[in-house]
Amino acid sequence: MMKGTFYRRDCKNYFDPIYTDIFRDKIFISQDTRDEGNETEANRMSKLRRTRKKVTKQHLFSTEVGEMDISNSKDNTRDGTQLPTTPHISSRMKHIKQEMVKNHLQFVRFEATDLHGVSRSKSIPAHFFQEKVIHGVCMPRGYLELIPNPKDDEVDHIRATCFNSDIVLMPELSTFRVLPWAERTARVICDTFTVTGEPLLTSPRYIAKRQLSQLQDSGFSLLSAFIYDFCIFAVPEIINSKTISFPASTLLNNHDQPFIQELVDGLYHTGANVESFSSSTRPGQMEICFLPEFGISAADNAFTLRTGVKEVARKYNYIASFFIETGFCNSGILSHSLWDVDGKENMFCSSSGIEELTITGKKWLAGLLKHSAALSCLMAPAVSCRKRYSKESKDLKDSVPTTWGYNDNSCAFNIKCHGEKGTRIENKLGSATANPYLVLAATVAAGLDGLQSSDGVLVGPDDSTDLYQSKPSEIPLKLEDALVALEEDQCLRQALGETFIRYFVAMKKYELENEETDAERNKFLEYFI
Repeated sequence: MMKGTFYRRDCKNYFDPIYTDIFRDKIFISQDTRDEGNETEANRMSKLRRTRKKVTKQHLFSTEVGEMDISNSKDNTRDGTQLPTTPHISSRMKHIKQEMVKNHLQFVRFEATDLHGVSRSKSIPAHFFQEKVIHGVCMPRGYLELIPNPKDDEVDHIRATCFNSDIVLMPELSTFRVLPWAERTARVICDTFTVTGEPLLTSPRYIAKRQLSQLQDSGFSLLSAFIYDFCIFAVPEIINSKTISFPASTLLNNHDQPFIQELVDGLYHTGANVESFSSSTRPGQMEICFLPEFGISAADNAFTLRTGVKEVARKYNYIASFFIETGFCNSGILSHSLWDVDGKENMFCSSSGIEELTITGKKWLAGLLKHSAALSCLMAPAVSCRKRYSKESKDLKDSVPTTWGYNDNSCAFNIKCHGEKGTRIENKLGSATANPYLVLAATVAAGLDGLQSSDGVLVGPDDSTDLYQSKPSEIPLKLEDALVALEEDQCLRQALGETFIRYFVAMKKYELENEETDAERNKFLEYFI
């Protein structure tokens, strides 16, 4: 098929009436109401070992703000399953209509993440919003699954039966927000489905929600936040026929206050609460840290930042970039802690008050260490991202040891026990160019495997801070080797899905074949930055 040609249909006619009813009403599943307040850690671990490791095909929808994250499995439906009442939907739509009138909205963006974590959206006139909530918005499947600007033969690298079909963006109404940086425009984050109503198996957000559901089924929840570095550049100039972009002055707290204020305030109004921001180590480099949130919200906040910071920067004649001109990627850290399913007890915190990980925390960390090679493929998904693993060393090595430590920012997994947040692990394998949904999903999958098994990993005694591994873990420095590690990691293959792994690996192999042109394209302008 020729480049840019897509087989398009009226998606609405392809829905069976039962799917139309589902999309109209949504599906909400209440949290299991069983009292687990008195459940001991030993009982919780026993329950976890009995949890089925099989990942079933699921339809995942999310509740309104304030309700629990849900999952509806065809094979395993909980006792608490219930259809939403009409007032639930009506109340949300009533609120949205009020916002649209109040802000004189003209357009609504239906946004979804592609495999790279970049927002792919369609904007609709606001007066069509209610209709699109019911029937969804169609988008060519290749927008989300294939790298941009495909060459004529690029489809040969990634084959799928329905690759050239449409997919449907179904909005999650709780994510509806007016965009402060876009005139009379709102956005809503969407989940993606085939035209027959099945979840798109390559959707990073669907994969993340599925892993969070598995975590909840095991009796736990995740509290997490992303910490991102990014750079602010002046608009590129042409000097001696070369395009050059100079870093903006280091953004101290008192520098260019309007830009900082608009960015932070805008993120707040989109539901992404910034805990702190500061200048970082390089000229024009900033660090921004979000408040921790339970569930999928942490990844949603990171996804919002990746688009929002670029739009705000352009208003001030800056370019915001997650890619550094020198070829290094900015860091993207996932700070997280494991809690009970009710979100009342931090499972990493020792009741004795000793600043060290609990047995549960050590098992979780052991899973991260065990799968660090495959994790690095998803968290540092470009050649330039992996340079930071070697710390600019000139030694010719194929891999480096995976390090961990307490309050040691040089480690791949940094355990922090101080502060009001309690004990947490910073997964520092990631770069800012990684897809936040995949970072979240893979971290949960690896941590769960650590809880469920001890293959190759022995945890030290309760009163010890040591963690013993029968086979030391290594991080490949070459992306090619990391791709092999991902393909050979049976746990992550099962957790993320064979379909996703096939697409992701094929996409990365294509990028490696075109590394030079991609690096030039991404250095200053519009895709990964």
